[in-house]
Amino acid sequence: MTRLSVNINKVALIRNARGSNLPDLVQVAKDCEEFGAQGITVHPRPDERHIRYDDIPVLKEIVTTEFNIEGNPTPQFMDMVLQHKPDQCTLVPDDPGALTSDHGWDTIKHKDFLKDVIGRLQEKGIRVSIFLDPEEAQVAGAKEVGADRIEFYTGPYAEGYHQDREKAIHDFVKAAKKANEIGIGINAGHDLNLDNLAYFHQMMPGLLEVSIGHALICDALYYGLKNTIQLYLNRLK
Repeated sequence: MTRLSVNINKVALIRNARGSNLPDLVQVAKDCEEFGAQGITVHPRPDERHIRYDDIPVLKEIVTTEFNIEGNPTPQFMDMVLQHKPDQCTLVPDDPGALTSDHGWDTIKHKDFLKDVIGRLQEKGIRVSIFLDPEEAQVAGAKEVGADRIEFYTGPYAEGYHQDREKAIHDFVKAAKKANEIGIGINAGHDLNLDNLAYFHQMMPGLLEVSIGHALICDALYYGLKNTIQLYLNRLK
């Protein structure tokens, strides 16, 4: 079964736009779980433009499925994750001012750094996933540095899906087979939506989890949050 983890960053962005607590981030997280989501994902950034660091302890207390914190492992980020101990930490090499994540780790170039960071997280019982481009060498490198899982950056797949979906998925399938072969779990996220999710799920061997936020929240404006989550879950059957 492939789990759906709902990224609630966009909900926090709307909340922060008016400086109040509307929408209520905690209630939305609870509702996502009640409506069938199997996890909650957040990605706090240094400027706190959406998820704030003070959101983390509150969410940690109320999430009853799996709590996944994504981010660049800066000292501040690492201190926060080690203190609050989510079920999973996804390491993402995004720049401080990046609008959104747009590439994966070079697990060969950053081997020593990743080994150290992953080891510190795993000592606290935190499962570690690292954001990765669909390259077999990088998958092998992720195994070398000790990651429990990889999260494929699916932006290129989403971009190429409507023009040639077979070509768009090709590298991901190859990399997924490599991951299965060497025994590392597979997550995926970025620009997955109601149009392209079912095919991705169908073609990807061993896909454990997808993390979806932007498209899901946009769809919820039209279909409502409960119906939208059910639509995404149906794509994962």
